[in-house]
Amino acid sequence: MRAPLGSFDNAVPAPDCLAELAPPVAEAVRGWAGDVPADQIVYVDTDPAIADTGAFVAHYGPELLDTSANCVVVAAKRGGEVTLAACLVPSAGRVDVNGAVRRHLGARKVSFAPMETAVELTGMEYGGITPLGLPADWPLLVDAAVADMPYVLVGSGRRRGKLIAPGKLFGQIPGAELIEGLALL
Repeated sequence: MRAPLGSFDNAVPAPDCLAELAPPVAEAVRGWAGDVPADQIVYVDTDPAIADTGAFVAHYGPELLDTSANCVVVAAKRGGEVTLAACLVPSAGRVDVNGAVRRHLGARKVSFAPMETAVELTGMEYGGITPLGLPADWPLLVDAAVADMPYVLVGSGRRRGKLIAPGKLFGQIPGAELIEGLALL
């Protein structure tokens, strides 16, 4: 199969290669019930040594910067209570943590969650965290620009491999909220 974007040697519908995904991501793909059929979620095999955005686009093609998104975990604090949330923004931008995220979550302070916390609570590898398979009680804030992309490249839950799916799928993930201006471009 040919990937819907990029030029990857190995592209497979994600439901056909669940063993390649982190367990919570595989479970989310297996149980997917959104309007976008699960077989439109495509897994592409990639080098885990270059999973981070800068190295990834330098190797696989700079055009992927405009068709990919990063998922980051944040910790919002208010009155001694901490709420974890995930934010999905275009890779060409960065999460507006101190503006859009803080206001939306009603927090006094928001920061990136410690790596150990993000990895432990998501069951995913750092550098591969993806919006599919996140803890069900976490808010998922999705920049509206991501949902408008025809196809989006995101992590697979592991550093090896990426997922490519129609942008509108990310607004259909349970708990997802589309937010204009979540990313600073």
